[in-house]
Amino acid sequence: MIRLVLADDHVIVRAGLRALLERYSDEVLIVAEAATGEEAVALCSERAIDLVLMDLRFGTGLSGVEATSQIRSLPNAPRVLVVTNYDTDAEILRAIEAGASGYLLKGTAAAELYTAIVAAAGGESALSPAVASKLMAQLRDPSAALTQREVEVLEAVAVGHSNREIARRMFLSEGTVKTHLTNAFGKLGVRSRTAAVAQARGRGIIGGDTH
Repeated sequence: MIRLVLADDHVIVRAGLRALLERYSDEVLIVAEAATGEEAVALCSERAIDLVLMDLRFGTGLSGVEATSQIRSLPNAPRVLVVTNYDTDAEILRAIEAGASGYLLKGTAAAELYTAIVAAAGGESALSPAVASKLMAQLRDPSAALTQREVEVLEAVAVGHSNREIARRMFLSEGTVKTHLTNAFGKLGVRSRTAAVAQARGRGIIGGDTH
């Protein structure tokens, strides 16, 4: 029996996941639900859990990536399977780097979800085809992969922040911000902030709505 926690800030999403997994009740047991990243971490530290189905974005508090990192650092840590709407390169890489065993998009069929749960709980990777193709593209062209800090700077540029504002928000010098932007320009093959944001959005590196 695989003991699950559902971690998502939307009640209707958690209800939907429960409904999808009801047909596998002989193999999967949903022992708890978490509406925040903090709740997910607390549940995993208090109970014997095999796997967490983790959303990436919560309304407040810890993000799914931060919660995943904390959960994976616990003694006898459960596995984490990300189930989210977000499939940008940056989101995927952050989740995998934080220790997630798999990454699925919401809307995944019940059979595919169950297969991924079994794989992730058993320590195997479980990636939706779309996500797997993005990761393979990164592996084939690692020189084009932006660092997390470069992505964060571009996300700040996308919402209209100046270099000075970005430096203040990220506790960096303006020179460091410029360096990150220059590196990102080179990897993206562009020469301006506007073109960098457009290219990053087009490649799925940052979301179309960064607010």
